[in-house]
Amino acid sequence: MKYTSEVFQRLSRGQFISSNSVDAETRAIYSDIEDNQEEYEDYFKQIDFQLSVGEGFYYFSRKESKVIIENKLQSLFSWIDYLDFLTTFDTTFDAGTQFSVAKIEIRLSSDLELKEKLSRLFADKQSNRDKIDALVNALTNLGFAELLNEQEGLYQVTSAFRYIVQLMMLINIDEEVKDEIPQ
Repeated sequence: MKYTSEVFQRLSRGQFISSNSVDAETRAIYSDIEDNQEEYEDYFKQIDFQLSVGEGFYYFSRKESKVIIENKLQSLFSWIDYLDFLTTFDTTFDAGTQFSVAKIEIRLSSDLELKEKLSRLFADKQSNRDKIDALVNALTNLGFAELLNEQEGLYQVTSAFRYIVQLMMLINIDEEVKDEIPQ
């Protein structure tokens, strides 16, 4: 357990530590957590943080009140649209996928559906480029993607992206009630 400070610094800000990170230090931290997971869990449990594991990533979670959970769910609504856009751009968009802003812009010029989906994102942004940049910033700020090659503007999706995908998969609208209007 030689990375307790680094783990806390990253995970307490809501970020993730992914096994397929571009950054060598992040991969080393991931390996250390994996090798000492029980010790890390016990260590952080003492300060009410729960070290949680996903498929190739670690994150913090903790028990929260219903109000806080509802606020978090509200903030997830935008991710439904982000994922819809990203999977329209590339149906295989997942951990390990590499993409660039330039490739997205090229697809926008020939794909009306993609352009329409982008128009609904980031109402405060005017240009397509600003909207794409905002989406890429959202992905990178949470650790769902990392810059792979600065010159080419190439990004790689990390394993942590599966966290948001898994959350969206938990949203299940029953076919019988999806068209009903609440009374």
